[in-house]
Amino acid sequence: MITKVSATDFLGKIVTIKMDRPLGTKHPKYGFVYPVNYGFIPNTISGDGEELDAYVIGPNEPLDTFTGRCYAIIHRTDDDDDKLIVAPDGQNPTDKEIEEKTKFQEQWFKHTIVRQR
Repeated sequence: MITKVSATDFLGKIVTIKMDRPLGTKHPKYGFVYPVNYGFIPNTISGDGEELDAYVIGPNEPLDTFTGRCYAIIHRTDDDDDKLIVAPDGQNPTDKEIEEKTKFQEQWFKHTIVRQR
């Protein structure tokens, strides 16, 4: 069953991410290389009509799947395509680290980092 979700529903929760662009792979359209694992939560639909995407920060090897905690969201203010920030449980990345690790793609979008209150 596919469910329409809000990225904020996942803040603070343990989630499993399926990678469609593991660390070191090239973007199929734009050609840049992913410096982090990037994937999605299966069986979800986000604001852009596709599965809810996630950056996985921490593991430094290409992965097929990863289970970790959602510590933050990159909320794109000029695009309806929020991204989860997932890391190993107990390794909460700083806003600066999130900005550095996701700049390769997020530099093209206006965004804010949202955290659990």
